[in-house]
Amino acid sequence: MGSRTIAFCAVLLRGAGLVALVLLLTLTAASAERRIALVLGNSQYQHAAPLANPARDAQAMADRLQNLGFEVISGFDLTKQQTQATVAQFAKQVRGADVALFFYAGHGLQVSGKNYLLPVDAALEDETSLDFEAVSVDFILRQMSRETSIRLVFLDACRDNPLADVLAKTAGIKGASSGLAEIPIENGGAGTLVAFAASPNQLAYDGSGDHSPFTTALLQHIGESNVSITEAMNRVTSDVFKATAGKQRPWINVSLTTEVVLHKVDLKAPLIVGEASPPKSEAGSDTRNTGASPGQNADQLALDTLRAKIPKLATDGPILFDRPVKFGDPAIDGKSIAQLIKSEPLFSPVEGLDKSVWQGKHCNNCHEWNEVRLCEQAKNFAANDVSVLRLQHPLGTRFKVALARWAQGGCQ
Repeated sequence: MGSRTIAFCAVLLRGAGLVALVLLLTLTAASAERRIALVLGNSQYQHAAPLANPARDAQAMADRLQNLGFEVISGFDLTKQQTQATVAQFAKQVRGADVALFFYAGHGLQVSGKNYLLPVDAALEDETSLDFEAVSVDFILRQMSRETSIRLVFLDACRDNPLADVLAKTAGIKGASSGLAEIPIENGGAGTLVAFAASPNQLAYDGSGDHSPFTTALLQHIGESNVSITEAMNRVTSDVFKATAGKQRPWINVSLTTEVVLHKVDLKAPLIVGEASPPKSEAGSDTRNTGASPGQNADQLALDTLRAKIPKLATDGPILFDRPVKFGDPAIDGKSIAQLIKSEPLFSPVEGLDKSVWQGKHCNNCHEWNEVRLCEQAKNFAANDVSVLRLQHPLGTRFKVALARWAQGGCQ
């Protein structure tokens, strides 16, 4: 929120309203979680063919997690030494975090039930290679388990790995294979979720697009508003299964004692936007003889100014749920409320949300809109008319104006 908008809100919400705003900001700050993420992605392997997507997958995940309030420690195409240094930095910063998260994309393997991630300089030429060239997943999990409450792990590391074959055949290491092994979950804190791109001992696809099928689905769902991480992973599993024609099924091991929602949005939050400041009084105006204090006049002037910005509909007739409406907006004119809540949004439902998350989707999927729920929201607009000038609505401001009129008519 810019300083000019804050100045306007301060005038509008003077007195009790300002106290409410301060209380809201205080509660928001108090409820903020400390979130720390480690994101690693390796594509440019020195002793194996490069992988197309892992580094891009990891960069996209790092960006998404930053948008979700995570402090991200990231590394791309790292050697073993660089990986250890990055993990050490993560270990120092993650202690005591409310949410600790680890995402890895690249080559991995398992040996006798133990999982390892491979830096780009891993060669795996003999039996000592695992100790000196690979990174144990257990080692990273230990670092993120120190005094942390919730731990989330995402491993897109089940790709077909030629280095695993080298280790198994040339070095004679029994039990070495590309697929990763199941990771047991230990008790402690509010719990742990571990998500693999594929089922235990199975391989995952790198994908032919910009991201792997698993990361594509994870980027789609991990930032969805008011969706728990377990529900998000159910959606990820469904998307990957469909995208690979049933050939790849992500596997989730979860033991959470509380609901984890990474993107909480209060759809009824009274966020009001408007001009920077109320217009200056006309020359010669005098408030001393109105019987009201200058502060009260300023408040009313600000409110009137805000109300003047509420757009008008192109019709004065009644608004009915399933009848076409003349909104005065070409993008939605001639459509009914019933049609629009099943259509695609015109704007992001949440400010700053990446277009890939909401474009091409349907509004009622994001908001779980139906006639009853929508009527409750519409009543809020009708009761507090300036609430239609909150943050941009996915169907535009005139849609909210129509909802208010619909509610005033009894939501018929």
